[in-house]
Amino acid sequence: MDFDLNEEQIDIQKAAREFAQGEFDPDQALDLERNAQFPLSIWKKACKLGFIGLHFPKKYGGQDLGLLENVLVIEEFCRRHSGVGMALGLSDFGSEMILRFGNDDQKRKHLPQIVIGESTSSLAYIEKDQTNEFFFKTIATRDDHGYVINGNKLFVVNGTLSGPMVVLCQLNGSGPEEQVALIVEKNSQGPIVSLTGSRVGMRMVPMVSITFNDLWVSQKNLIGDEGCGQFQFTNFLNEMRIEAAAMGVGIAQGAFDLALTYSKQRMQFCKKIASFEAIRNRLADMATQIEMAKLLTYKAAWDFDRNTGNVLFTYMAKMASAETAFEVADDALHIFGGYGYIVENQIEHFYRDARMVNIFGELGRTQKNLIADKVIGKI
Repeated sequence: MDFDLNEEQIDIQKAAREFAQGEFDPDQALDLERNAQFPLSIWKKACKLGFIGLHFPKKYGGQDLGLLENVLVIEEFCRRHSGVGMALGLSDFGSEMILRFGNDDQKRKHLPQIVIGESTSSLAYIEKDQTNEFFFKTIATRDDHGYVINGNKLFVVNGTLSGPMVVLCQLNGSGPEEQVALIVEKNSQGPIVSLTGSRVGMRMVPMVSITFNDLWVSQKNLIGDEGCGQFQFTNFLNEMRIEAAAMGVGIAQGAFDLALTYSKQRMQFCKKIASFEAIRNRLADMATQIEMAKLLTYKAAWDFDRNTGNVLFTYMAKMASAETAFEVADDALHIFGGYGYIVENQIEHFYRDARMVNIFGELGRTQKNLIADKVIGKI
């Protein structure tokens, strides 16, 4: 067993850290947070340096690297600033549906544009009053040359930005398990977009509701085969869970960094508070939690890259990292005391964004159920 990153991975990690330190300006990030704006200029620079889509094949503009390398970048970005890091990490959200299951024409059309910063990507799958994540009320009806989409999607990431949007639909007239994944172009003649309102966290990530009224898409926009949407979405969820886990690890590490620095500077009763046993114990617990979540996340990414089929670590990584992010951010806020509520001290955005890791994509209890299913098996 070798738990060390190789030289290339260490270089990627270092490059991502240096980029974040140089480009994630706190004052600019504060303005972006307040105005709920996507960090466009930072994203463009990240694309130019190859941080976005590095897990794409070279022929589509990527670097032929794996999910683990992508995890290292996301972690470092979120460690420096949770808001900017999550926005950059999700700028290619849903692109893996095209990468893993699209045909060559679809990949050549869309993936290089994401890598160079000409477009983002979106995935529309969440619906109102949805009781089953694998059943959709949005319907795709076949016609002679394509599909007509009717329905509504909520919390569509990057819905206001340019680029392809993958829409998951039930195939009209087919069984409940038969879905299709269709690529929709966001343009003036496309779906109706409405804002979802202000959010507590992930404020730099555009999220909208989208309505489809008899929207026609060509047959060539079908990803894979008809009826395979559920299989494709299941595989995408596993990849997304690992990326979300990386966000959680980065957020936890960033909050810990701030708390550790503050505890070494803050004086009380003529002593630095880092010398108090209560603070020392709390910092020790935080560091241990982060390391456990990190190891689970790296293991899950390592398994994914080797196509082992072991998804148990994927579920565990998402659950553990989400819980660690919030608990560490909460502890960090306690270490800051009242100063933690001052926006300029930055700990507050780690606290707000940490809560979003748990509910992003799917609720935390879903991971517990998935883990239980694997551990317990059939009864």
